[in-house]
Amino acid sequence: MKVLHIPYGSPMIDLCHALQKQGIKATACHFTSNRYQFQPDMCLNLEQLSINDREQKLSTFLEQAIKEYDIFHFHFGESFFPDKRDLEQIKKAGKKMVMHHHGSDVRIFSIARKMNPYIRVKPEWTEKKIRQNLDTLSNYIDHAIVQDYELYAYIQPYYKEIHVIPHTLDVNQIQPAYPEAKQAPLVVHAPTRRDLKGTDHIVKAVNQLKREGYHFHFQLIEGMTYEQTKELLAQADIVIDQLRIGAYGYVSTEAMAFGKPVICYLRRDVMKKYPSGLPIINADPGNIKKVLKDLMTSPHKWKELGVKGRQYVEQNHSQEAVAKQYIHIYQKLL
Repeated sequence: MKVLHIPYGSPMIDLCHALQKQGIKATACHFTSNRYQFQPDMCLNLEQLSINDREQKLSTFLEQAIKEYDIFHFHFGESFFPDKRDLEQIKKAGKKMVMHHHGSDVRIFSIARKMNPYIRVKPEWTEKKIRQNLDTLSNYIDHAIVQDYELYAYIQPYYKEIHVIPHTLDVNQIQPAYPEAKQAPLVVHAPTRRDLKGTDHIVKAVNQLKREGYHFHFQLIEGMTYEQTKELLAQADIVIDQLRIGAYGYVSTEAMAFGKPVICYLRRDVMKKYPSGLPIINADPGNIKKVLKDLMTSPHKWKELGVKGRQYVEQNHSQEAVAKQYIHIYQKLL
């Protein structure tokens, strides 16, 4: 069984590594290089080519991939070409496909706002664009994957089968560094998009607490490589993920793997669907100041929360456990 994953992202790379350890010939392929300096198995470096040369290189690579791979595992609602013309070619060749949605590629605002008053969406992913994309994808692809039930409702009307599988992390590559009580803890927040993550509310709360005399350090993780981000997560005492989306993401998972207490907004209905033992502290734009203050002034809780977080990740995001769920789907396809 040979599986090609495209087009980009750190979660995709970690998933391929997990599959490889289970004996699956999985390849993580990026079309372009990236500022985070992720290291996929293969990168086409299309940004170095003219538009015409990009098309030609992708077409040639697609023809080769159809000959070599059994399953095409697409991510973020994308495939080889923006118009998705490759999907028909792949299907006619008898190859199998699965689409893996990760967030903004399916988060429809009119649906989300009924369940979440804090939600924001990327403006470039309009509702019309998302629906048209899902219509096209589901015409050729029967199986879709999402990482939690926050995303489930958006794609439920489209695909024949939807699988909810948590993202995976190589926990063995992350050594926990549990926080100890100190006078000035380090609080970090890593926004990919400030508006989507509620960063302004976090910064406002931080500034208010500092003016009130609370002693702590605050670090925004922006414009850094993946390795630099992990270094700061390892050094942190408290990690704030996001205050708007309603589900925890990759930053929370990595922070828990490092043994850090995590603050993140979780929708109540989504929270009920997670496995038991999730130690994330819930906060939203309206109460982030109080939640952060309470946690900073309770240093005796930091290590306890960190240990619980590490255990949760080991139990629910380990490569072996997660990879087996994907392999089960692949076997159903073939």
